[in-house]
This record gives sequence, structure tokens and C-alpha cells, in this order.
Amino acid sequence: MEQVIEKQTGRAFRLQKGQKLKIIDPQGEQVSDMVLFNAEDPREKISSGKTLDFEESILITKGNFLWSNRSRRMMEILEDTNGRNDFLLAPCSPETFQIMYDNPDYHPSCFENLYTNLKPFGIEPDDVPTAFNIFMNVQFDEKGKLSVDPPLSKAGDHVLFEAKMDLIVALTACSAEDSNNGSFKPIHYEIIE
Repeated sequence: MEQVIEKQTGRAFRLQKGQKLKIIDPQGEQVSDMVLFNAEDPREKISSGKTLDFEESILITKGNFLWSNRSRRMMEILEDTNGRNDFLLAPCSPETFQIMYDNPDYHPSCFENLYTNLKPFGIEPDDVPTAFNIFMNVQFDEKGKLSVDPPLSKAGDHVLFEAKMDLIVALTACSAEDSNNGSFKPIHYEIIE
């Protein structure tokens, strides 16, 4: 059964080894930040650096694995109907909106949505790593300058993962305007036995 993460919110839950997790963009152009922790020892967590190193690519999609800081496979990507995800940029935080958006007021953020939902699992804000940003369209020019372009995902696009260990998973419906082409929408997910 599909679960709904309302716009600019998050969720955390357990996923058992061998279970599949389907992340769905129901309306299109909506990013979802995902972080993973070993359910038995949350000091082991998803690693952008290890994943990009071992997969030998900055474009992580179908056929790739997501790796931990201990060089172990955490998830395999079985399907990816959009094909564009990001593993370079950190979750948006209150400081993101102050520094990059020149917005001194409170703004919901993926970082806050991740750590508040992970708190019941004993995971603190400083434990939250760089997220795997599902459907996020980060481009770079010949000099390496990054730009965040509108997601290429269409309504119903999905990414299907298989857990390679028992996991704690946290997901968001991203809160950054630039990441989602200026609007905020929900993210759906489904755990498949």
C-alpha cells in the first residue's frame, strides 16, 4: 500500500534485508532526499563518497548500488524510470535558505525533516549524512560550476530499491524551491515484500 509524505515533510521507518522500497513522484518535478542507516548499528550510514567511488559515476541509477561509510552495499537500484538523481548536494537546511536564498525567516528544510523523524531511532542531527537526492537534476558546466535545474521526473516516475541489509530509512518531500521547479508536492512510497 502506498504511503504519502506530504509536501515539505519527512518520514523514517525500518526496512528489512530483501524488502523492496519504491519511491514515487506522483505529480512530477518533486525531489525526495533519502538517507540510510544500518538498523543494527546506525554509525554505519549511506556514503556519497564511497558510492561515487565504487560505482565510478556521479550519475547513480538502475544497476548501481548505494554504499555505506564502511564500504558495504546498503541498497541496489532495480528500476529507475526517470534516471536522474543527485548524490553531490547536502540536504537543504535552515542555513541553506539564509545563505543561498537570502531568506532570514524560518523555512522548512529536508535536514530538519530528516533529523526530527530519525530522533526516535536515536539518530542525532550531526549523524545525518549527504542524502541520495531522488529525482534531483543537478548539472555542471565545463568549469565544474553546479546548477540545480527542474527535475525531469514526470507524474508516476519511480525508483525501486532492494535493501541489502536491515535499514533505517528516512525520506523527505524536498522543501527547496530551486530543486522542485518552484513548487512543493508530496512523495509516495511503498514497501514491497
